[in-house]
Amino acid sequence: MTETTAGLLQLGALLAVLALVYVPFGDYLAAVFRSRRHLAPERGLYRLARIDPDAGQTWRAYATSVLGFSFAAIVLLYALQRLQGVLPWNDSKPGVTPAMAFNTAISFVTNTNWQSYSPETTVSNLTQMLGFAVQNFLSAAVGLAVAVALIRGLIARNGNGLLGNFWVDLVRGTLRVLLPVAILIAGILLLQGAVQSWHTGVGYTLLDGRSQASPLGPFASQEAIKVLGTNGGGTFGANSAHPFSNPTPLTNVVQVFAILLIPVCLTRAYGTMVGDRRQGLTLLAVMATLWAGLLAGVWFLQSRTSGIAAVAAGANTEGTELRFGVPGTSLFAVSTTGTSTGAVNAAHDSLSPGAGGAVLWNMLLGEVAPGGVGSGLYGILILATITVFLGGLLVGRTPEILGKKVGRREITVAVLSVLVMPTLVLAGTSLTLATGASTGHFTEDGPPGSPVAVHGFTEVLYAYASTANNNGSAFGGLIVTSDWFQVSLGLVMYFGRFLPIVLVLALAGMFARQKPRDDDPVAEVEAEALVSSVADEPLDSRAPQLLQAPAPSDAGVLPTSGPLFGALLLGTTLLIAGLTFLPALALGPIAEALL
Repeated sequence: MTETTAGLLQLGALLAVLALVYVPFGDYLAAVFRSRRHLAPERGLYRLARIDPDAGQTWRAYATSVLGFSFAAIVLLYALQRLQGVLPWNDSKPGVTPAMAFNTAISFVTNTNWQSYSPETTVSNLTQMLGFAVQNFLSAAVGLAVAVALIRGLIARNGNGLLGNFWVDLVRGTLRVLLPVAILIAGILLLQGAVQSWHTGVGYTLLDGRSQASPLGPFASQEAIKVLGTNGGGTFGANSAHPFSNPTPLTNVVQVFAILLIPVCLTRAYGTMVGDRRQGLTLLAVMATLWAGLLAGVWFLQSRTSGIAAVAAGANTEGTELRFGVPGTSLFAVSTTGTSTGAVNAAHDSLSPGAGGAVLWNMLLGEVAPGGVGSGLYGILILATITVFLGGLLVGRTPEILGKKVGRREITVAVLSVLVMPTLVLAGTSLTLATGASTGHFTEDGPPGSPVAVHGFTEVLYAYASTANNNGSAFGGLIVTSDWFQVSLGLVMYFGRFLPIVLVLALAGMFARQKPRDDDPVAEVEAEALVSSVADEPLDSRAPQLLQAPAPSDAGVLPTSGPLFGALLLGTTLLIAGLTFLPALALGPIAEALL
């Protein structure tokens, strides 16, 4: 069997399993966040934290909860790293330096998992489990909660501006979604040979008589939530290329499946919650088109041969884990950069200029193909809001989405949300290069205009694109251990995560305060009946109301489902990213490919 045939079979199996779980798991996600019942462990947590789970929050209260919780998590994770040397189970590893601890704490809390260090030599198993693994769950749950809050704003009918309860959404996302699925994924990895151990290392003797040691730890469990939560931070510097974490081609496909599972199925949950599943299918079609196009491009570009070594190998295999080959590498790279995962099973710095530029472009699209846990859905809904507004202007129809008007305030907030990432990427790259902060921090250097120098520009651009998009992957040829990179990239991660979240919640609050144009007693009764049909308990006036019913069709409103709107949304996504980043890409990967 050829490598290409094996890759196509793996791709077909992946798509088949995703299609199989799409409906049940998507509907399960919807049921989790509109259920009126609180499980016994959840009620215990609410009592312990003095939380009223039935109290709704406005967008300001919801955003304050997100920011306060995340800031506290950053402080605690920073302290854990700094105190690592005096805590148990440290394997003689000292505390992490202040700048690196600052960068890493922000990295894991923002779901970025950017790593400027080699995990096996820098952090202890206690820090991995108590700090990083916990944040892998919680940061993903935060993104999931924000996406659900935006959906609630779109389907709210009573105009009270409530978006639900962040603490309830956080707990449910963790206990009902992430934890059980992560246990299942970890079990599969264990059966395939991934390492799960309480020991910190194992010693052995080489054939020449020398002693050597390999690090051990709870790798399978952390690998599972790393990919499921679209986190990406590995327990090895080699990340998912290391056989202790990703031992076989089967586990490679399982990890890609885990990366795509929640972002893909959230589109079904969206369609279910808004009462019109065509809405979710339209978003999924746009995501799938972008993902498939980039996969085909990276696979093709990485399979081309240029140079003596590549011709001899039959493909550009430098930096590629040969257990997975070019197809497995391409599938993983496109999936991990199209989400906010950032895990790697090959050295992205060694990809061909075209393939490296493609995965960079994947992030610069805003990571909506299909995006991270929660962040992908609310990201593409922001783009859908802009598309509705532009489409309404073009054809003279009322700009509305699910019966909610998109006026001046709404479109201003949506555009500001979209502009956050490009501003951080281009400003960070420009300042770094203009001030010379990157000088001496490349593993290879060359005269201006040379392929090596152009690749260095791409490495800096990739670093800020990765952190601003909360991705976390990197071109390894850039050394980012200086205080400038630790602090600047840390700030880019922080603002790249939380500024869009605040703006998304503000937009959700604006939608939630609107009463749809079709609001009337009959529609209200129908909406209540729809909710009551899926709830196990009577409606409670104090609970966040998910009164949803598809808005009736109106010839004066641009439809937000179907091929036409999907094409408009796809075009808007490509146009925004293209106009913003084409000059920078022309100076980097495009120029490198042409040299």
